[in-house]
Amino acid sequence: MKILVLTTGATNEKYIQHGIDHYLKRLSNYKPQVEYRELTIPSKIYRYKDVANIVQAEFEFQLKQLEPSDFLSILDSRGEVYTSEDFAAKMQHMINNSYKRWVLLIGGPFGFAPELLDRAHEKISLSSMTFTHQMVRLVLLEQLYRAQSIIHNQSYHH
Repeated sequence: MKILVLTTGATNEKYIQHGIDHYLKRLSNYKPQVEYRELTIPSKIYRYKDVANIVQAEFEFQLKQLEPSDFLSILDSRGEVYTSEDFAAKMQHMINNSYKRWVLLIGGPFGFAPELLDRAHEKISLSSMTFTHQMVRLVLLEQLYRAQSIIHNQSYHH
């Protein structure tokens, strides 16, 4: 199995990019392999005055990245909240069930198109608090690393 962290839009904060690079390097020591991909969305899309048009345009870019066999989890504030231990168990479950690819999709600031919500297997929330879409990238990668440390019985979690 591979894990794809797919983000809508580029990371534009240097400190967040530094943290992303840090956790991607740490994750490279584990299986399954974690790939991190940022979708470059043309700025002209955000000139639309209608949020629905922006969400639909983002959807078209997001959909092109998905394969029919992907297990799709979208990051959404209304999703299921996991403890770190439960998230590690979720990761182990994904590995054990031999999915080809687990896609963790971080959307844009206006959410997801209804078609993408229908395509998703689940919604995951990282917290009851709200984070910027930039910050969620870093928090998700840290939690993937933490899950690996729990699975492998390493001390990072404590």
